[in-house]
Amino acid sequence: MRAWTLTGHGAPAKVLSLREKDLPEPKANEVRIRCEAFGLNFADVMAVKGLYREAPPLPSVLGYEVVGRVDAVGTGVQQDLIGKRVVAMTRFGGYAEYAITDHRAIAEIPEELLAGEAAAMATQGCTAWYAARILCPLRKGQRVLIHSAAGGVGHLLVQLALRSGCEVFAVASGARKLDYLRSLGAHHAIDRAAGDVEHQLTKALHGAKLDVSFNAVGGSSFAKDMRLLGGGGRIVLFGGAERGSIGPFGTLRFVWRMGLVVPIFLMMKSRSILGVNMLRIAEQHPDIIAECLAGMIKAQARGELKAHVHGEFPASELPEALTALERGETMGKVVLRW
Repeated sequence: MRAWTLTGHGAPAKVLSLREKDLPEPKANEVRIRCEAFGLNFADVMAVKGLYREAPPLPSVLGYEVVGRVDAVGTGVQQDLIGKRVVAMTRFGGYAEYAITDHRAIAEIPEELLAGEAAAMATQGCTAWYAARILCPLRKGQRVLIHSAAGGVGHLLVQLALRSGCEVFAVASGARKLDYLRSLGAHHAIDRAAGDVEHQLTKALHGAKLDVSFNAVGGSSFAKDMRLLGGGGRIVLFGGAERGSIGPFGTLRFVWRMGLVVPIFLMMKSRSILGVNMLRIAEQHPDIIAECLAGMIKAQARGELKAHVHGEFPASELPEALTALERGETMGKVVLRW
């Protein structure tokens, strides 16, 4: 089979190559999927740069999710899954024509569902569902800030927050993304390119405080969010995009920008900091992954959520697609088709 293989760290076109690999065999509780498409996530960008600690050792095949058909199963897995069209979360290995994953990390999907819309329900969809429905359940009337709101996780969080009756403050960059967020129903579309986000948010809040911040950026944005958070407020961290834009000694500078957090002060002000790493959840609680994936698929089928697909690239254009994602040129889900 063909698989995109990461051989070093740097520009995608220089460190990714399409290679022939042996066909993997499913072990106990695993399924093998013949992939029609695979999705991209910002963690892929960080892994290609060498900034993602969870990435497998080189040379490696990245990829968190695929869409395709089950063509083989391991022991302990029902045989009637063979032939089913599914979306699946993978612990890497998704950039290939065949992928292996746990049978609890798949969900059957309709034949007519577009690959991009299906892929959006996997890693990014499960992150959004876990964050807004399990880890930090949203309540009507809450003021909710969503960073990178036009991104793969962000645009789904916007919709989940609106479904909960929240007042949504959506941060993105550029008129095209802001128009899209307004079309979803976001009450306040904040342009990151128009000036200091904290200042814009302070004006939009009219003296009120935030109840929840969903933050995929980290760094300096975290410290600013803490200043805007009220009593009982929560920050849900699920990414560190700012780290990717910082050069030498970037990790140290990234952490420094977040500032000092003293646990006793969190208690006194009744604030919470919640972290999301879906790989860790998958390792210890695969049942939660299954719950999140099922929740997203059902919400999509009921018309409660609509995934925005930036586009479907040919698999041969993976380096170009990753570069576009890194530069912030994409909106919603990016998927590649074999």
